[in-house]
Amino acid sequence: MTDHRRRAGRRAFVAALATFAATAALPVAAQTAWPEKPVTLIVPFPAGGGTDAFARPLAAELGRILGKSIIIDNKGGAGGTLGAAAAARAPADGYTFFVGAVHHAIAPGVYPSLTYDIQKDFAPLAVIAVVPQVVVVNPGKVQAKNLTELIAAAKAQPGKMTYASAGSGTSHHLAGELFKSLAGIDVLHVPYKGAGPALQDLVGGQVDMMFDGLGSSAAHITGGRIKPLAVASKSRAPGAMGTIPTAAESGLAGYEVATWYALFAPAGTPKPVLDRMLAATKEALASETSTKVWAMQGASTGALEPAAMGAFLAAEVERWGKVSKAGNIKIE
Repeated sequence: MTDHRRRAGRRAFVAALATFAATAALPVAAQTAWPEKPVTLIVPFPAGGGTDAFARPLAAELGRILGKSIIIDNKGGAGGTLGAAAAARAPADGYTFFVGAVHHAIAPGVYPSLTYDIQKDFAPLAVIAVVPQVVVVNPGKVQAKNLTELIAAAKAQPGKMTYASAGSGTSHHLAGELFKSLAGIDVLHVPYKGAGPALQDLVGGQVDMMFDGLGSSAAHITGGRIKPLAVASKSRAPGAMGTIPTAAESGLAGYEVATWYALFAPAGTPKPVLDRMLAATKEALASETSTKVWAMQGASTGALEPAAMGAFLAAEVERWGKVSKAGNIKIE
């Protein structure tokens, strides 16, 4: 080979190497500029429910911090699993995130044919809120002033009183079944397509009671439209809802159910994007606005690191799997 050909070969190799380096650097540059356009936050329940109650104020704070609009996309149905499936199919490009809830840890145990895996198809980021379930009644239909009187009223008319839930297989449903078992009562389950529609019918008097997450019930409790009888936790809720007694204080020991809400991304989302979103989420949750909103709803934050949240999620899936198996709860 001549010197001329060797030099030409070297030049071609160097040019190819430079082209490869420039091309490889493009995604990194794009990632550091994230976000360059609005980000979609899928909420897998209709507007007005507990997930919405935390997702919307969080989205507002994230938009302020990141400098781009955070668009809420409510995709309700099938106990939150339709929205979760849509989020799992979304491009892992950093422009779609998902606000899941305890319902999504319950779903693997009650839905035999899910089209997604909550532990494999998502990257966990943070548990943004944890609130106890609360037993609430329509004050115009149910005259009970406390949990003891509610249980007595239900026992006096077995199978006649009704409770609403955000859908079959949701935490509201399992909380209601657990309550029935512990209290020894028979009340009729009425499933809805989300906590928002369920609460509307509770306020309107179409159903008697609900075992709801405190976050979605808080505004209706404050407005006097529904009456809280007890929270399903070891201790009273923080903040403005601290006046509500616990179930144990009200004579029903062992009734403890919490609702949590968490931020996920589709699996494969670039790590620099996840890191930036996590940092923004922590900043948003620490803001004065979020602190006030969370306190008003009796909420606290949970695991704020992906590894801790992943471990928490795995434990919740296992826990609720045992509960659904014991109760033989399956949804086709």
